[in-house]
Amino acid sequence: MDTLPHFLNADLLGTAAWIWLVFATLVVALLAFDLGVLHKDDRAIGVGESLVLSAGYIGAALAFGAWVWWMKGAGSGIEYYTGFLIEKSLSMDNVFVIALIFGYFAIPPKYQHRVLFWGILGVIVLRAILIGLGATLVSQFSWILYLFGAFLVVTGIKMWLIADHQPDIASNPLLKMLRRRLNVTPELHGNAFFVRQTDPATGRSLRYATPLFLALCLVEAVDLVFAVDSVPAIFAITTDPFIVYTSNIFAILGLRALYFALAAMIERFRYLKYALALVLVFIGTKIFLVNIIGKFPPALSLSVTFGLIAGGVIVSLWKTRPGAPHIAATTARSEH
Repeated sequence: MDTLPHFLNADLLGTAAWIWLVFATLVVALLAFDLGVLHKDDRAIGVGESLVLSAGYIGAALAFGAWVWWMKGAGSGIEYYTGFLIEKSLSMDNVFVIALIFGYFAIPPKYQHRVLFWGILGVIVLRAILIGLGATLVSQFSWILYLFGAFLVVTGIKMWLIADHQPDIASNPLLKMLRRRLNVTPELHGNAFFVRQTDPATGRSLRYATPLFLALCLVEAVDLVFAVDSVPAIFAITTDPFIVYTSNIFAILGLRALYFALAAMIERFRYLKYALALVLVFIGTKIFLVNIIGKFPPALSLSVTFGLIAGGVIVSLWKTRPGAPHIAATTARSEH
């Protein structure tokens, strides 16, 4: 790579600038193809199309991980796949809340992709800021990893205890603040985030936000909240900002495509949160075990993480199968 211009070989957060450029080009190409070719018109996305699109995004993420493995070594490759798996799994929990937001605002399926698409642009920027901040803190204060570990253990325990809790969208502080500060229309106006209307009190033409914009703001806020969990979790796997950021973004890119399939069968994954709670506790705990038993091999971390998540999926699908005892009991109660 000595023939590359000097600025492309420059070190950028521990990785050559041209490698970052390859990643950025791939992300832009995927987003442009998604919006400009596949979804240039507003339409509902079916479960089948959602699964196909998700498979394409996962394939791109796995292929990029293979390239990372080849470029940066086996250790970095395994760390990338571990980070991708953790972020992908935690993002599935994100789907439950996003579905509640869309339900609260009565957003039709044909407009949901628009919210998710523009939301991902905000995610790319927010995650870059959080990961850059995290990388700076870790490089300056190594003890911050222990703080991350303790936070993950506490978060995992809390997630286990409130796994059945559903957030109250109407009481969300951000939503209340937006409604106080903005003029908001009571109904949707197609796919518009803002419209101009006449103020009945003054007769002046004013700019109004639509419920679609409020939904977008809440989706962005939800990602920020979930990032507080997922970013420390991946820093507990690796402190390489390139691995942390790329695994985060590829997992979230595929989440938008997978959302429409997951949203249609949310109830089938009701026990996944317990598995995610155990993953957070495991990752947080192993930080404190480094000084006792040494650093966990990356392959072991990947295996344990995959095993816990796979177990959560299997238990969920088994417990919620048609005719399962608790499903039958729930149906009987609802009929009375």
